[in-house]
Amino acid sequence: MPWKNQGGGPWGSGPKGPWGSGPQPVGPRPPDLEDLLRRAQDRLQQLLPGGHFSGLGIALIVIGALAIWGLSGFFRVQSEELGVVLRFGKHVRTVQPGLNYHLPYPIETVLLPKALRVSTISIGMTLIEDPARRGRTMRDVPEESLMLTGDENIVDVDFTVLWRIKPDGVGNYLFNIQNPEGTVKAVAESAMREVIGRSNIQPILTGARTSTEQGVQELMQKTLDHYGSGIQVAQVQMQKVDPPAQVIDAFRDVQAARADLERLQNEAQTYANRVIPDARGRAAQIVQIAEGYKQQAVAEAKGQSARFLKVYDEYKKAPDVTRQRIYLETMEHILGGAEKLVYDGGGSAQSVVPYLPLNELTPRRQPPSASGQPQQQSGATR
Repeated sequence: MPWKNQGGGPWGSGPKGPWGSGPQPVGPRPPDLEDLLRRAQDRLQQLLPGGHFSGLGIALIVIGALAIWGLSGFFRVQSEELGVVLRFGKHVRTVQPGLNYHLPYPIETVLLPKALRVSTISIGMTLIEDPARRGRTMRDVPEESLMLTGDENIVDVDFTVLWRIKPDGVGNYLFNIQNPEGTVKAVAESAMREVIGRSNIQPILTGARTSTEQGVQELMQKTLDHYGSGIQVAQVQMQKVDPPAQVIDAFRDVQAARADLERLQNEAQTYANRVIPDARGRAAQIVQIAEGYKQQAVAEAKGQSARFLKVYDEYKKAPDVTRQRIYLETMEHILGGAEKLVYDGGGSAQSVVPYLPLNELTPRRQPPSASGQPQQQSGATR
């Protein structure tokens, strides 16, 4: 046709349509794909021996590709990670930090969980951004922290759980649980509620924190092991244990009263510890004095009875002599210090010589001296 030589069809030269010239290109023209392929082919032929695709060239290409594919199996495990090697999706081994190797993809792949890092989860509190302070601030979460005790009281407990992945449980951690952090948090809250529900409020607020933390940790570990989670609970820390904000003032008054009660009990116990040993010592002293008096009285009685028996034995040998001697000794004892008047022994008082002044002749007893012995006077009246 005549229009084919015109370079633009029946409407003239160039890319023109029936209504005039066609769209004009704007900006740099994109590279031609065929031109790029041709250039790459030329460069590849220059690198190959002989300048064309020979058998040796293809072999070199395959060897290079295999080398690159084999080297892609090297990987590095960081200090807080463990490498979990999967062969066609199945866990075959766990490698330690450092440079390691696995069969290239898609035969083996590797997962790098941070198994050696200790993670922290807070229950009952959360960190939020505070624009006023240009940082983070702690906000209480009542739906997590308010718990019911065994004596039907409400306590506000904020605590933190430190956990990590067991070195021999990385596979369980990756494949048995879908949300590890959510699982740990749910188990921690459940365990704390169970332990608090078995306890009274007073020990929780005062001195039972250590036992409560230990109980929560043991219950958490038992539950996570039952799940096959591969998680190890390192520590449970109770941050805040208070009554609800609505009644905290009343609880503080109760605590102050309990402190006063304990103080008064301690003072009373101190007084008792001081008085009771003193009373026991005095009682023991009295008992010892009575025991000494008893032994003395018994010894004296035994001595007197022994003396009496000896006298009685002598009396049986010579009753008359002994009776006379006893009589004389008794009269000597009785009359030895008495005032005596001697008369002729008549039947009446008229036998006494009336003119004899017996009362004046009788020596009078002197009062005792300073030494306690009566003063003696010379002379006697018969």
